[in-house]
Amino acid sequence: MAGSNGKQKSVSSIILSLAVVVLAAGVVYLFVPHDDRAPDIKRVDYRVELLTARRAAPYPVAAPEGLPDTWKATSVRYQAEQDNRWHLGFLDPEGQYVAVEQSTQKRKDFIDDASQGAHATKVTQEIDGRTWTRYTGGRYDALVWDGDENSTTVVAGTASFDQLTKMVEALVMEKD
Repeated sequence: MAGSNGKQKSVSSIILSLAVVVLAAGVVYLFVPHDDRAPDIKRVDYRVELLTARRAAPYPVAAPEGLPDTWKATSVRYQAEQDNRWHLGFLDPEGQYVAVEQSTQKRKDFIDDASQGAHATKVTQEIDGRTWTRYTGGRYDALVWDGDENSTTVVAGTASFDQLTKMVEALVMEKD
């Protein structure tokens, strides 16, 4: 029975080591700050980029007017070298994402990219004299207007169709 004493010391050493590791992990957890809140996303001012895009784009560039301050603009860019692509991203009042996307890229490819894989439904909405088609099934839902022969406009995001519709209703499409 001389060998069993050595095994008991090994097991007790393992248990003691495990207890030290758990204690150290607990101390680290308590003293290292952690924040479970979503990060505060900074509001961007898109006026300069909008004026630039309206001067450069070969189509009337869309941007909202009159949205409440509870809608937060979070991203903006115009890329002439990438099929005159206009992007304006927002967080809606419920914290969901809504993007206004326009481009002269081939419609099917652009819609697939802007809606992140959504597909056309048979549902349409008449908004301010334009017929918008609902797209679903991708990462985003979307409203798509392809009535302009030079470009396609997509309003897409994680927001509900009610919120996407509010964005479309607020859009003003102008060419400088």
